[in-house]
Amino acid sequence: MLSVKILGSGCKKCQTLEAKVRHLVEENNIDATVDKVTDIQEMVRYGIMMTPGLIINEKVKSIGIIPKDDQIINWLKEN
Repeated sequence: MLSVKILGSGCKKCQTLEAKVRHLVEENNIDATVDKVTDIQEMVRYGIMMTPGLIINEKVKSIGIIPKDDQIINWLKEN
């Protein structure tokens, strides 16, 4: 099972990324848990200084952007 984390304080971009990832996981039947992380200390631990951050299996995949759907799916399927 994949571990997916959306790092962010709750801004519009963070909410959009979280909704997009949850939708893609469900739509593509990907076995993953999706967690929202709002703790600043945890974000710093990942080196995230801009939100949103996307972490898949403890690897930082994107910072400060909302990646395109096909890119997110590729990241999810490569793990």
